[in-house]
Amino acid sequence: MKIVRFDDRGTARFGSLEGDRITPLEGTIDALKPSGDAAVALGATRLLAPAAPGKIVAIGLNYADHAAEGKRELPQEPMLFIKPSTAVIGPGDEIIYPPQTANLHHEGELAIVIGRTARQVSEAEARRYVLGYTCANDVTARDLQRRDVQFTRGKGFDTFAPLGPWIVTDLDPSDLALETRVNGAVRQKSRTSHLIFSCDYLVSFISHVMTLLPGDVISTGTPAGVGPMLVGDVVEVEIEKIGCLRNRIAAPR
Repeated sequence: MKIVRFDDRGTARFGSLEGDRITPLEGTIDALKPSGDAAVALGATRLLAPAAPGKIVAIGLNYADHAAEGKRELPQEPMLFIKPSTAVIGPGDEIIYPPQTANLHHEGELAIVIGRTARQVSEAEARRYVLGYTCANDVTARDLQRRDVQFTRGKGFDTFAPLGPWIVTDLDPSDLALETRVNGAVRQKSRTSHLIFSCDYLVSFISHVMTLLPGDVISTGTPAGVGPMLVGDVVEVEIEKIGCLRNRIAAPR
């Protein structure tokens, strides 16, 4: 099942995507059901970020090759940081290049969308708390990240958390191809089987630190190949069996 959020005359609604038709759903993200409203053509509406997370828990250095390119030691446990909900944008939305940075980077990632309140869950039970998976781009002002002790500023600007294009449920995330392209040129190419800490482990680990709520997102980390983006560039994060998240880099207006 593919779950989308779409713009219905100024109101954000959930829907189920089949082919090029969206069946509107009603309820909260943890209790969605058909609304009975008429289906909407995919091309007749604008897709929004498929979740509106209260928090995004992101993971640093979760691929060995990315740790190596940054000359960092492999972590002994997941390295957590938070991206604000105000950073979230959807497929097709513009990533704004802030004037405070001169080195804006892409980080293509698999994202986990939480479907049930999760607190101190076991790794074996973790998948019961997951609604599904989507594509994410952990946009990073690399110069600010390196300058600051914390990651908050370098990764927290508005538009720095593109998500989409939809949430795919009933998916095994353990070995999916991931590719990031800028203007069609491949920058990152890996598989989720190379994650140091698996999706199920991350859900369990984080839930023993903080309660995960329905709609929250875990951004699982990026492989090697991170690099710069310029105004006018189009960045794409594509994950096998999910889809392609596409955004353009824009100057502040």
